[in-house]
Amino acid sequence: MIRVFVPRDSGALSVGAETVARAIAAEAAVRNQAITMVRNGSRGLYWLEPLVEVETPAGRVAYGPLTVDAVPALFEAGFLTGNKHALGLGPTEEIPYLKKQERLTFARVGITDPVSVADYEAHAGYRGLRQALTMPGAAIIDTVITSGLRGRGGAAFPTGIKWKTVLGTTEQQRYVVCNADEGDSGTFSDRMIMEGDPFVLIEGMTIAGIAVGATQGYIYLRSEYPHARQVLEEALAAAYRGGYLGGSVLGSGKRFDLEVRVGAGAYICGEETAMLESLEGKRGMVRFKPPLPAIAGLFGKPTIINNVISLASVPIILDRGGEFYRDYGMGRSRGTLPIQLAGNLKRGGLVERAFGVTLRELLYDYGGGSRSGRPLRAVQVGGPLGAYLPESQFDTPIDYEAFAGLFAMLGHGGIVAFDDTVDMARQARFAMEFCAIESCGKCTPCRLGSTRGVEVIDRIVAGRDRNGNVQLVRDLCDTMLNGSLCALGGLTPYPVLSALNHFPEDFGLPAGALAAAGR
Repeated sequence: MIRVFVPRDSGALSVGAETVARAIAAEAAVRNQAITMVRNGSRGLYWLEPLVEVETPAGRVAYGPLTVDAVPALFEAGFLTGNKHALGLGPTEEIPYLKKQERLTFARVGITDPVSVADYEAHAGYRGLRQALTMPGAAIIDTVITSGLRGRGGAAFPTGIKWKTVLGTTEQQRYVVCNADEGDSGTFSDRMIMEGDPFVLIEGMTIAGIAVGATQGYIYLRSEYPHARQVLEEALAAAYRGGYLGGSVLGSGKRFDLEVRVGAGAYICGEETAMLESLEGKRGMVRFKPPLPAIAGLFGKPTIINNVISLASVPIILDRGGEFYRDYGMGRSRGTLPIQLAGNLKRGGLVERAFGVTLRELLYDYGGGSRSGRPLRAVQVGGPLGAYLPESQFDTPIDYEAFAGLFAMLGHGGIVAFDDTVDMARQARFAMEFCAIESCGKCTPCRLGSTRGVEVIDRIVAGRDRNGNVQLVRDLCDTMLNGSLCALGGLTPYPVLSALNHFPEDFGLPAGALAAAGR
């Protein structure tokens, strides 16, 4: 029977994938053509969604973006056998946007049925867990350390070192928590994994639990991801039925249970200690550190906290070895990073490449340049707390240290592009306003500094004592950077100062006046 793949990914659903799926099923029934429809994840080519694939003897062939009205003509053209059509894209794997990628973490996304354990295993799934079950916990952790995997949520802390700290504690009860509160603007890689390949996250968390002797895990999911929750719940049920979770994982005698907990919409709960407070049923507010969560985390017990992409990268490391993963990348940035292209670009979507690819390659070779046709003026990398980089810095490689050298950060790998019509003073003001709205209120630099920051930027733009207020906003940023309890207040100066330094003319200041001012 012919298999037709239509995404159930929420990005595809938002542009009509559900109605297209129903139209294909109805048209096939009218024509007495037997098909099996697989609701897969998105391949990440969002400008082509809804993207439908048909399995042929020569491989899968893609068509898109499809509309309901186009379905009858597709059948007339013989798309079930991969025939040509105006919306035909040819063999899926040959689409240049996909062909030039290096998909390790996303190897199965868009290929498998997200809630089928059998499909997952048929595509190398659960091999990492089976390998981990033959190893002592310390050896599992050494493999992760060898890989060079660093936290993909933004902090870039070595994942294996965090796990080793938890293993070295004397407490018997330990936890594994996945921070799936993906709230940064322009980011969607966590959602794509959870909706398109949830088992790779479940497997990664199970390996983490086995490594440190944790018996309970939690996925802290943002409330704005109802489709991800549905897929995760289906996948968890299947994993329990198959013996991949529960009292004896794959008959090993080792227990690991896993459940989803949904947040209430607070951006601050993306900060790990505020997330722990929320998990414990309290208001999401940042904790003082030390102690670190690896020592005293959830309910005061040692806790591994990693984001979705970090944990989803673990199975291939255990399957193929730490050296295999380490051989991708550059410098201290090893492996691959799922990069999300958004904003004013012709081809928004997900690109997984080894560290070392440049911003310019991503923006033009993959993103296709601006959708408006105007010159790209700035990109913000790393979410709403990320720095704005001007065109002169587009040749910067995707590398943690390279970005740190620019007073910038990679964060979660989100890139939002702006053309030359953007008002950078307005963007700087938005950063301060965002911080003021989302602050948990626990520390003064963040709570009051962001509110005062909005006021000072307004005075600069209005032309009131510009030089004095520029110095004031710099002093304010210095206080927030060095005095805030967490990254919300501590990183808000990044977009503010980068906008001020690189685009002074938008603040009513002479062009180039602040270019050498630095922080």
